[in-house]
Amino acid sequence: MTEPRIRLGMVGGGQGAFIGGVHRFAARLDDRYTLVAGALSSKPDVAKASADELHIAPERSYESYEAMFKAEAQREDGIEAVAIVTPNHMHFPVAKAALEAGINVICDKPVTRTLEEAEELAGIVAKSGAFFALTHNYSAYPLVRYAREMVERGDLGNIRLVQVEYPQEWLTTAPDADNKQAAWRTDPKRSGKAGCLGDIGTHAFQLATFISHLELDAVSADLTAFVPGREVDDNVHAMMRFKGGAKGMLWTSQVAPGCENGLRIRLFGDKAGLEWAQEKPNELWLTPLAGNHRRITRRDDNLDSEVAVRGIRIPFGHPEGYLEAFATLYTDVADVLVAKRKGESHPMEAWIPGIETGVLGMRFIDAVLRSSEDDGRWTPLNT
Repeated sequence: MTEPRIRLGMVGGGQGAFIGGVHRFAARLDDRYTLVAGALSSKPDVAKASADELHIAPERSYESYEAMFKAEAQREDGIEAVAIVTPNHMHFPVAKAALEAGINVICDKPVTRTLEEAEELAGIVAKSGAFFALTHNYSAYPLVRYAREMVERGDLGNIRLVQVEYPQEWLTTAPDADNKQAAWRTDPKRSGKAGCLGDIGTHAFQLATFISHLELDAVSADLTAFVPGREVDDNVHAMMRFKGGAKGMLWTSQVAPGCENGLRIRLFGDKAGLEWAQEKPNELWLTPLAGNHRRITRRDDNLDSEVAVRGIRIPFGHPEGYLEAFATLYTDVADVLVAKRKGESHPMEAWIPGIETGVLGMRFIDAVLRSSEDDGRWTPLNT
């Protein structure tokens, strides 16, 4: 018998919001969720209009997340999970309220605005018994997961070097005043102290640690706000020292003309190297020492990985990328929540970024900020 869909609520993501639509697509693609309730905007008229567009019943469109959690908790068919797709400053209070109401959380990244909030939220997650997922969707690409398994089984040998970059161009000049996406991302009251670092630098860092299995020890960083008057960084250079002796470099920028969404990672061990780029997500390059370079694709006969293959939906040769990877993450969460209904666990839980990933990301942000403020001094992560 097919399991009933997960009843989903959403906070944020109303008209004019980019990431809310992405989350809704991801929830729908494999038909595992039904969006039944929302507090879609802090503006009542926008919240109502957005709910109407999404066919949410009027009585389940709420003016605040507090009202939604209170009302939904009293319904037999109340929401089982909530997607938090607000600016960063609202992640903590919404997640806290949801977890304390026993509602599972799917939260956009970074997990909170500050490290202190992230650490407090980790304690709340532990006490609540609810499931918490963080949508670092790049780690759900089939070949990214395959790369992680290749590293784990020793195909690269001992990892020595990690090079990761994520350049964009969209904030090269001061944006128009009505650009909602730019407005909150460049406002430290809503984004936190980290601008580009928090927005896409966290993706680059998460990808590096996810694939490499390495644990970061210290950073030496230089942050810059190139656009006059900008209050947060728009370019980041960071050198990284990992426990065990591996070294790394991270560059992320939103002022790099010609770069659209250039997330790219290279890892080098004492046996081989590995390279993957988000703009060509269906190929992975393995470069053995003194051997033949090998292009691995989604159809590769040696793609012997259940966790990678579960993210492949369409025939080989067709583009498959960002939205599908986001959907894979949502489907993984659905599998975990269905098992949770039965009081069971699910093996995909180990592959889903959770609160620990969120806290680590905020420790990375904190260390990078402190290092840059101290003229690039090597700075250990706070633990």
